[in-house]
Amino acid sequence: MILQVESINTYYATSHILQDVSFEVEAGEVVALLGRNGVGKTTTLRSIMGLTPPRGGHIRFQDVDVMGFPPYRMAHLGLAYMPDDLRIFPDLTCEENLEIAMRLSRREGHWNQQRVETLFPVLGARRRQKGLNLSGGEKKMLSLGRTLMANPHMVLLDEPSEGLAPIIVRTLTEAVGEIRSSGITLLLADQNLKFCRRVCVRGYIIEKGRIVHEGTMEGIWSDEEAIKRYLVL
Repeated sequence: MILQVESINTYYATSHILQDVSFEVEAGEVVALLGRNGVGKTTTLRSIMGLTPPRGGHIRFQDVDVMGFPPYRMAHLGLAYMPDDLRIFPDLTCEENLEIAMRLSRREGHWNQQRVETLFPVLGARRRQKGLNLSGGEKKMLSLGRTLMANPHMVLLDEPSEGLAPIIVRTLTEAVGEIRSSGITLLLADQNLKFCRRVCVRGYIIEKGRIVHEGTMEGIWSDEEAIKRYLVL
């Protein structure tokens, strides 16, 4: 088990956002955290990464009790996070954005600039362009590529398919398969059930800060009651 989250409780000031959230991810899996906007998906990822530390519960990553670890320690252990606002450097080129991620990580492995540009050829074509001048889909690819340059064991993806044109979603779907084949485990928070069905093995549905449903993606896909109750606006 690469990640175990047990009964975490996370707050923003006095607001109790996550309430006894528990789930597990096996090494090599692609797992979805599903739910509508504002239910706690992003807070769950931020809690795991150490950006919004829980006040209670337990988190284990690669058999290490990481509760209370700051983000830089989580990164050193091999956990990477792609936030929904992407956080690319707008004044740096695509190439520079990728290079700085590799330099800061200092982790060696499968992923380098050549492999990232093979995964996303548009980044090779836009190598000299600044992040500011990229389209929304290109920025998303660059953010994911930069995450891979750290050669993590596991990646947390926040709303990876949000706002993307169907053709870019197809590109992302293929990319997730290749990333998994390279040995990286993925936990993605998304509300696009069709996308998650294509790329994920299992899923957890979160509602009002609690895990309310779990199962295989095919099982969730066929559960009309759960979809209507927790996922459809």
